[in-house]
Parts: sequence; structure tokens; C-alpha cells
Amino acid sequence: MLQGLKVVEMATWVAGPSAAAVLADWGADVVKVESPIGDATRVYYPDTPEAPNPVFTNENRGKKGVKLDISKPEGREALKALLRQADIFITNVRPGSLKRAGLDYETLKAECPRLIYGAVTGYGLVGPEADTPAFDMTAFWTRSGVAHATIPPDQEPFPSRPGFGDHVTALATVSGILAALHERHTTGRGRLVESSLLRAGAYTVSWDLAIQLRYGEVTTAQPRDDRPGPITGFFRTKDERWLLLLPRTLDCFTQLMIALDRPEVLAEPRYEPPVADQQSVREIRAICDEAFAGMTLEEVGARLTAADLAWAPMGTLADLAQAPFAHDAGCFEMVDDGWGRMFPLPASPARFPEGAPPVNRPAPKLGEHTREVLEAAGLTPDEIAAVL
Repeated sequence: MLQGLKVVEMATWVAGPSAAAVLADWGADVVKVESPIGDATRVYYPDTPEAPNPVFTNENRGKKGVKLDISKPEGREALKALLRQADIFITNVRPGSLKRAGLDYETLKAECPRLIYGAVTGYGLVGPEADTPAFDMTAFWTRSGVAHATIPPDQEPFPSRPGFGDHVTALATVSGILAALHERHTTGRGRLVESSLLRAGAYTVSWDLAIQLRYGEVTTAQPRDDRPGPITGFFRTKDERWLLLLPRTLDCFTQLMIALDRPEVLAEPRYEPPVADQQSVREIRAICDEAFAGMTLEEVGARLTAADLAWAPMGTLADLAQAPFAHDAGCFEMVDDGWGRMFPLPASPARFPEGAPPVNRPAPKLGEHTREVLEAAGLTPDEIAAVL
């Protein structure tokens, strides 16, 4: 699919490396450029034969590894040699640092006019926040309004899980890069593609944000007792399991009352949907709570499924790892751990049933392919020796 496409990635942590990893999964030739101390995610878990690093491998599988010190002229010139032969450059280094190193888009585009330059940022490339340090927990989750819209006001705020917003931003980056690549077939020119954690967060919560922008206000997460939907949300079963119920039409209320053996509720005029009175909403929810609490998840699940209601049990990551439906959906790939063994990792979220490149190559050791890659880029032995 993307075989023959040359990608250079100079990025750390998650969003930038993940974007390049998706391209590698789809067949692109990706070179990861790291500083002498390496990507920060290398140190989160030890990388030994006994305990390979799953986090680093997840974001960097299938790449070649090059170690360059771009604080030195020789390192910068070596990187530019790679970029002159590349189709795509992905970086999440802060804009100010790139400009000082002469590696910003405006500086490079004259020398590399066909290069598609993917800038992964916290808050974009312009304005006073452009150089503000950011993680997905700060820009995507907290500052964008996603956390406020998600966490009910009666709960203490909590951070998102690691990489939660980074992976959304990575997919946005890949989408923009592929659009620019398509355009290049016509124009012959590369272009700057900018993504940001903040913009990805705004788009992720855009259902609520669209209402806010149109009406100047929006109701988001509320305490359970104040939520307007009587049969929408989570309910707990007799065996202490949680399930989520989401009605599709007004008729779902009828189907649910029958499934819960509460047909008498349908005869109460105050409970006829849609229910606007909040006291009636609370009464219906209490009826549902009592009914769900009287059945196990297996029992109530069979009834909800038979009624063709949209519901799902709250699963754990351990549940997902073993679930046949997750394997059927292609959620996992077997990847080389770098020590000669294969282990499962999350797959990138699009599958190509008619055939795709195998996703099984390991993540590189720090600088593993430096000499090989620089020789292929045309550097002389003396130039290579200067950066090793």
C-alpha cells in the first residue's frame, strides 16, 4: 500500500511516533531519528530479553533507528541528507527549537520542495501558545474542555489514560499527511501539515462543542441523579457488573420495561416518553436500578439482546485481550519483541481485508541502523564517522 514511501520521524513520546508507526504498519519505510539519550518512552519499561518494552514497541514497531545529535552541525546536516530523499517528515519538537536548528518548514521547503512536513504540536504553530509544552493530558484532555465535558461536577477531576489523546492526534496527522500526499501527485510540491493536541481534543468533543458554539451554552456530564435520560447510562447488576444502555428510539422504553418485567410502568401517563419531568426521570431510573440489581449480567444481557436494545457490558482490558469479538475485529497484531519472540500489541485502527503488509517487525534499538541508513543516503565514511 505505502511501500516505497520514505518517512523520517524525529519525535518523542506518543503522538508523533504513533503517526509514523501507522504509516509503517501500512508499508512505508520509516526512519526514526533519536537524540543520543533516546526517546523518553524507552525508559518506561526495561527492554531486556526477559521484559521487552511494550510501550516503546507499540509506538515504534517496523521502523529503522538512527541516532543523531542535531545540536551539532554534523548531526543537522546528516538529518537534512535524509530529508532530501524523504517524502514525509514527522516531528513534534517544539517550533522554536526547530527554527533555531534550521529545521522548521520555512527553512527546509526551498531545499526539499517535495517534502510533506507533518508538525505535531500542542497548541498549533502560531500565537503565544505555540511553544508551550504540552502532553495529551494537558492540551487534549484538560485545556480543550474534554475533561470538563466528561467528568461530572460531583466527582474529583481525573486525568485521561496515557496516550488517549495522542493516538487521536496521530490519526489526524496521518489523515492530513495522506491528503497532502494525494495533492502532491498533481502539484509536485510538498506542503506543511499541522496537527495539534488541542484541535484534536476540540474535534473529539465536537458534538458538545457545536452546541456551545451555536447556543452559547451546553449541558455536559451531570451527576447521575440529575441526568435527563431515565434509561440512558450505566446500571449495576446482581453480580456487581456494570452495563451501559443507550436507547435508539422512543420505543426502546417499551422494550426495556418488558425485558425487565415491569410492563405496569407503561400504563403510567407520567412515564410516557419523552419524559421531561426530572422527578419522573428519577423514579423510572430507580425502577430500572431495582430491576437490574435483581439479575446477573448474563441474565439481563440475554433479555436486552433479545429485545434488540443497544447495550454493552463494561469490559476490562483483560476481558478485551481474550475476547473473540476483539480478535475477529482485528484489534491485535503479533509483533517481534526485538529479542526473537513474538507478542501481541494493539493494531492500528483500520484493516484492509484484501491484503496489507505484515505488521511484525520490531522497534529499533537506539541507533541500530544509523550506519546503514546514512550510507544509503549517500554520506561518506568520514561524514558518517563524524556523527557516530
